[in-house]
Amino acid sequence: MMRSMKLIIFICYLLVASTGYFLRALNLRHLRKHGAEVPAGFAGAVDGELLARTSAYTFEQSRAGLCESVIDDIFIIVFLFSSLFGTYDRWLASLSGSFVTGGILFFLGLSLAGAVLDIPFSLYTTFSIENRYGFNTITPKLWLSDFIKSMLISVFLLVTMAGVALTIVQLSSQFWWFWVWGFFALVTLFLIYLSPYLIEPLFNKFEPLQEEGLAEEIRALMAKAGLSVSRVLQVDASRRSRHSNAYFTGIGRVKRIVLYDTLLVQMSHGEILAVLAHEVGHWKKGHIWKRLVFIEVAGLAIFYISFTLLTWGGLPKFMGLFHASFAAQTVILAFIGSLAAFPFTPLGNWLSRKHEREADRFACELTSQPETLATALIKLSRENLANLHPHPLYARFYYSHPPVVDRVRELRAEAREGK
Repeated sequence: MMRSMKLIIFICYLLVASTGYFLRALNLRHLRKHGAEVPAGFAGAVDGELLARTSAYTFEQSRAGLCESVIDDIFIIVFLFSSLFGTYDRWLASLSGSFVTGGILFFLGLSLAGAVLDIPFSLYTTFSIENRYGFNTITPKLWLSDFIKSMLISVFLLVTMAGVALTIVQLSSQFWWFWVWGFFALVTLFLIYLSPYLIEPLFNKFEPLQEEGLAEEIRALMAKAGLSVSRVLQVDASRRSRHSNAYFTGIGRVKRIVLYDTLLVQMSHGEILAVLAHEVGHWKKGHIWKRLVFIEVAGLAIFYISFTLLTWGGLPKFMGLFHASFAAQTVILAFIGSLAAFPFTPLGNWLSRKHEREADRFACELTSQPETLATALIKLSRENLANLHPHPLYARFYYSHPPVVDRVRELRAEAREGK
């Protein structure tokens, strides 16, 4: 019975992994066929040389991602579907003898193993691919510094959150699902609120916007939208990469706008305002808080279901085990849950794309300049060598934003209707 359950889970995992590989291959085949075609509306902004460069960049990134996925899949199969999983669990239990300490060590070991596996791919992507296409500006010393800081922060958060959560489980055997959910929800809000002040400055230098007149234009735009922004900042993103972006951060009274210094070089004031108007659209349409509420409500349901299944005690059988620690069972549950959630990936991304279109329409209403947002998106795609020819099925499955060619076409249709 246990072997058949384990075999079913293994087959499900192979189906999920194979679907991902199939969609990736479909996307690259589509790019190989259409990559030299200049999309409608992009004439004059891109040419054959840029399209060839974009295709080559996409292929190299995809090959590196494919290699990483294969290594990850091999690691998961070897770890979960062999005796290694049970051996690892029993070894840590013998080391600690403590429910909380054993659980922390279990999660910490897996986290560190994942980080170590990621190192060669991060180095190759950063110092080979990104270098070759003119994006990388980070030095090995800064990369190492970022890596160490990220690891220390991750370890601190993992140890703290796992330690508190496991202590709650130990103290409240019947209602831990509710109290752990509440603890995680509070930590999430705490990090959203304090990250701009405690974590982000550890990696980047933030300073008041230097572009003359732009801060005033941004504040006027925010006032027109009925929003107040505490600070308008620029960040030294060019120390690490020539990729460009802009974003809102924080909540409540600590909302602030951050512009990459690379974006300031690439775009006009009007285009920057159009990009920010799109981000304002997410706030005004309630996308941020709706998503947060949905995550927390879904999280509460997931924690209760997890409590029920963990209390049941049958989870170890799915991996061919007679017994497993609480931490090991949560890993089994998370693994099976990820397989069950995979078919719903397109639904989540469809909703995200719907929100992006709503934010685009709001930006058009706020600025009355849909063409300016269209040119800003074209510049972003051109400067970042974004794939202009994703396969429609791949985009529907994985894209959280509508393909940029579709967005530009819709914005220009909006401009024609406005005229």
